[in-house]
Amino acid sequence: MKYSRNPKSEPASSQKRKLKTKPLLLLIGILFAFNILWFIGWLIPDQKPKQTGEEVASVAGEPITREQWMTAMEKEVGRETLLELVNNKVMEVAAKRYEIDVSDQEIDLEVALIRSVDGRSYTGLDMEKRRQKIRANLILEKVLTKDIVVEDAEIEKHYDENASLYNISTAYRTAIIVVPTHDEAKQAVEELSKGSSFDMLAKERSTDLASASLGGDIGYVNKSTNAIDKEIVQVAVDMKSSTTSGVIALSDGTFAIIHVSEVVEGQSFTLNEVNDHIRRELALEQLPQSVNPEAFWSEFDAEWFYSK
Repeated sequence: MKYSRNPKSEPASSQKRKLKTKPLLLLIGILFAFNILWFIGWLIPDQKPKQTGEEVASVAGEPITREQWMTAMEKEVGRETLLELVNNKVMEVAAKRYEIDVSDQEIDLEVALIRSVDGRSYTGLDMEKRRQKIRANLILEKVLTKDIVVEDAEIEKHYDENASLYNISTAYRTAIIVVPTHDEAKQAVEELSKGSSFDMLAKERSTDLASASLGGDIGYVNKSTNAIDKEIVQVAVDMKSSTTSGVIALSDGTFAIIHVSEVVEGQSFTLNEVNDHIRRELALEQLPQSVNPEAFWSEFDAEWFYSK
């Protein structure tokens, strides 16, 4: 004989347990629903309007957007800029790995020596960026030459034979505007006297294309500079810092205005002061080939966008 179970016959304690589980199930259901809503919200992309369509210029009513501008800049200088950033970082990691130190005094010395040998080096760069490039190069040189022995006699001989390199003339940071006629030069001088920017005027008017894109910057000039028109040198070495010349007639029939933004007084370096510099120079000559920072990329797991 089969018997059916009557709920009414269940003990009161069993019924109480069932009643207590209802609030718990309700709470679990609410938490589950909340988690589902949060997950859906996380999947939905940010709907904030992007600024890629922002207009930065226009021609005949046709806009040039920020996105177009940034894309063009990346194509033009993006690779070189990123390469420099990666190489600088690689050299900083190398300095830590090989316990190499580069002092501000060493960078100061390199700045002075580069300025005296090649005044156009690092034109267009501010001092901070120039110092960063020099620092990275010094780390590279120290890594490459750390195990190369150079005798003191060799260093002294090199110093004596190249004494003029370590007796540096006063240098003048110079920018130029070159124009075809005297009248154009006079007009440029007048505009400058009224407050026009030398940098912008050089970019707009100068026919010297190499310097025009840099705001006229031709680097440092000293009395022995022979890579530019001698008239520019003669005028520059008599100028003071933050001054602008009048019209200068050049040997090729064109005319120029120059601006000297900085005057760096000449100095002489003793053998002791340039000893480490000469040691590295002579050690580098013993290497079978030149080496750049990219040679260390694999050692320090360097990767970049352009390799993908």
